[in-house]
Amino acid sequence: MLDIKVIRNNPDWAKQKLESRGVKPEEIDEVIGLDQKRRDILVQVEDLKGKRNTVSQAIAEKKRNKENADNEIADMQKVGSDIKALDSDLQETEDKMNYILVRLPNFPDDSVPVGPDESFNVESRKVGKIPELGFTPKNHWEIGEDLGILDFEQAAKVSGARFVYYVGMGARLERAIYNFMLDQHQQEGYTEMITPYLVNDQAMFGTSQFPKFREDVYTVEVDENPLTLIPTAEVPLTNYFASKILSEDELPKYVTAISPSFRSEAGSAGRDTRGLIRMHQFNKVEMVKVSKPENSYNELEKMVGDAENILQKLGLAYHVITLASGDASFSSAKTYDLEVWLPAQDRYREISSCSNCLDFQARRAQIRYRDENGKTQLVHTLNGSGLAVGRTVAAILENYQNEDGSVTIPEVLVPYMGGVTKITKENAI
Repeated sequence: MLDIKVIRNNPDWAKQKLESRGVKPEEIDEVIGLDQKRRDILVQVEDLKGKRNTVSQAIAEKKRNKENADNEIADMQKVGSDIKALDSDLQETEDKMNYILVRLPNFPDDSVPVGPDESFNVESRKVGKIPELGFTPKNHWEIGEDLGILDFEQAAKVSGARFVYYVGMGARLERAIYNFMLDQHQQEGYTEMITPYLVNDQAMFGTSQFPKFREDVYTVEVDENPLTLIPTAEVPLTNYFASKILSEDELPKYVTAISPSFRSEAGSAGRDTRGLIRMHQFNKVEMVKVSKPENSYNELEKMVGDAENILQKLGLAYHVITLASGDASFSSAKTYDLEVWLPAQDRYREISSCSNCLDFQARRAQIRYRDENGKTQLVHTLNGSGLAVGRTVAAILENYQNEDGSVTIPEVLVPYMGGVTKITKENAI
C-alpha cells in the first residue's frame, strides 16, 4: 500500500507515476480530497475534545460550589453529540479513502520503461545458445504424451482443463528439478521452509493479492472461516514476517520454499490451452527477501542472478527483460522477467519474475525493523520464482528432445534422477 503522505506531498509526481500504470489522475485527486477532509475532521474533533475538557472542569467547579450547572451540562451533551457525529463522518471518510488507496498499484521505479503493456518491455540481455535440433521440434505436451509421462486427458476427466498427471519419469523429473533448485538456493543462503498452503484474508492483503485480485484465486470455507489456496509461496513466506519488528543486524533475510500454486487463470480463456504453461495447479520454487531499504535494489539484482544460475546450470537459453510500468505486477516497483527459449514455439516464454516491492507489502503486513538509532522502520520485500517448475519441465522436454522421441536429462539433474541420463519409451513408466 502506498504512503498517503507521499501522495499528499507530491501530488503531481504521484499522478505521473500512477498514470503510467493505468490510474486516472482523478483517482489521485479524490484520495487527496478525502485525506484533507479526514485531517480537517480530526482537527475539529480535537477542538471539541478540548472544549469538552474545559466544560467538564466548569461543571466540576460549579458542583463543588453547589451552583447550577445545567447550561454547562447541556453544552457537554451537545459537544458529545457533535463528537459522535464527527467520528461517524471520520470513519466513513477513512473507509472511502482506504478503499481507493488499497487498490492503487505501487509507484514504478525511475529505471522502469514507461508503457501500458508488454510491447514496451526492454530486453536487458540474452544468455545461452539456442539449440539447433536438426529436425522439426515437438511441443512439450506431445513429447510428454508420446512418452506416457504427462497425462492431460485423464486429469481433465478428474479435475477439468488446465490440470495434469505427471507419470513415472515425468513425476521423477519434476521432483528432480525442484530438489535441485532448493539445494542451489540453500547454497546461496536461503533458508528452506515448508509453508501453509491455505492462508487467511489478512495474509492475502499483506502481499497485495486482496482486495484487487479476489477473482484470480480459489477460496474455501473452513468452519465458516474463508481460507485461500495460495497462488504462490510468496504469500506465506512474506507473511512469515508479518507484524514482526526485526533487528537491523538480522537483515537481509532470505527464505525459499517449494509449494503448489493455485490460480483460477481468470481472463485467460483461449491462451495456452495446451501444455504446462498456464495451469490451475503447478509447483513453483519461490524466493523471498526482506531487506533494509537502501540495499533492496542490490538484493533484486542478486535475486535475478540466483534465478539465472538455475537456468545456466540446466543449460537453457533465456533472456532477461525489464517489465514496462503497465506490465509489472500490482505490488512491484521494478520487475525483471526471465524468459526461457521453447523451440517448438520458436520464442521465449516467462519462467521467472523477480520483483522489488519496496515498502508496499511491508506497510500492509507491518513488517518492520529497528534501526541503529532505535527507530522503527518498514523493511523492503522482494520475491522471485526460482523457478516455475512445470515451465522448467516444458523447457527441458523441448530443448533436450531427440529425433527418436527420447529426452536427454541435463547433466546437473542426473544425480537427482538416480543416474538416469535419458527418458525413453522403455524406461518412462
